[in-house]
Amino acid sequence: MRVMRWLIVLGLVAAGGLYVLARPKPLPESAVAGLTGDPAKGELVFWAAGCASCHMAPEAKGEAELVLSGGQRFPSAFGTFIAPNISQDPEHGIGKWSLLDLANAITRGVSPKGEHYYPALPYASYAKMEMQDVADLYAFMKTLPADPTPSQPHELAFPFSMRETLGLWKLLFLSKDWVLPGNLTPTAARGRYIAEALAHCGECHTPRNMLGGLDTSRWLGGAPNPSGDGKVPNITPDKLKWAAADIVQYLTTGFTPEFDVVGGHMAHVVENMGRLPESDRLAVAEYILAVPSVQ
Repeated sequence: MRVMRWLIVLGLVAAGGLYVLARPKPLPESAVAGLTGDPAKGELVFWAAGCASCHMAPEAKGEAELVLSGGQRFPSAFGTFIAPNISQDPEHGIGKWSLLDLANAITRGVSPKGEHYYPALPYASYAKMEMQDVADLYAFMKTLPADPTPSQPHELAFPFSMRETLGLWKLLFLSKDWVLPGNLTPTAARGRYIAEALAHCGECHTPRNMLGGLDTSRWLGGAPNPSGDGKVPNITPDKLKWAAADIVQYLTTGFTPEFDVVGGHMAHVVENMGRLPESDRLAVAEYILAVPSVQ
C-alpha cells in the first residue's frame, strides 16, 4: 500500500509538472511597448507572410482576397484545419484584438483567451518575426474590411482535438533560432528572414516527423503534399539546379526555366512575392542557394 501511495504521489507530481510545462506562455506587455505600426510597411509584411492566401474565402480573387473571412480547408495527417475569420469584424474576426493579442497569436500561438492555437497557424516560423514588423502588420490589418462570417471549428479526432497538449509540442519545436545559422551577407540574411520567418517556406517544403514537427536536418528537402496529391518539391540547390536569376524570375512571374508554370497553392505564394520589391526576391534567391543540399 505504501508503494502504491508513493506511485500515486509521483504520478500527481509528474502530471502537475507537465501541466506547468504545457501552459501557454504569452509575451509580456513590454514586448510591444512603445511600438507604432506603419500600415504601408505592414502591407509588405502582410503579403510576404501569406496572410490572405490562407484566410481569404475559398476561390476569392482580386480585392476579395483582402476580405479575410476564412473558410479554406487544409487537410493534414491529424485532421482538417479550417482557416478562421481574421477580418476586422469585432465579433467573428479580430477587430477587438490589441497589438499584443496579434503578437501572441502569431509568434507564440496563444489566443487572447490564453489558449493554444494549432500550428496550422505557422507560429513556429513567425516566432522569428521582429516585433516592429508585427506592429506594422497590425496597423495594415486595421485598414482591411470587416466580415461577419463565423469561423468554423477544425475537424480533428481525439487526441488531436485536445489543445492542452500543444504546450509540450511547443517545447520541442517552437524556437527563434535560425535553421541556417551563422553570419550571412546582408542580402542572404534578408532572404533568411523572409524565407524562414515571414514566408514560412519550410512549413511546406520540409518533411515532418511523427509529431508534426519540421525535420530541419532535411530543410527544404521536399515533403508529401498534405492534400495527398503528389509531393512538395525539394528546393535545395543541387535538386533545384536554378541560378539566382531563375529563382527571381519564378518568384516574379511564376514561370520556370523549364518553361513550366506555377500551380496549386504555390501560385498564391508567387502572387505574394510579386508584390514585394525585387530586392527581396533576390534576397530569397541568395538564401536558397546558401542552404545545404538535401538528396
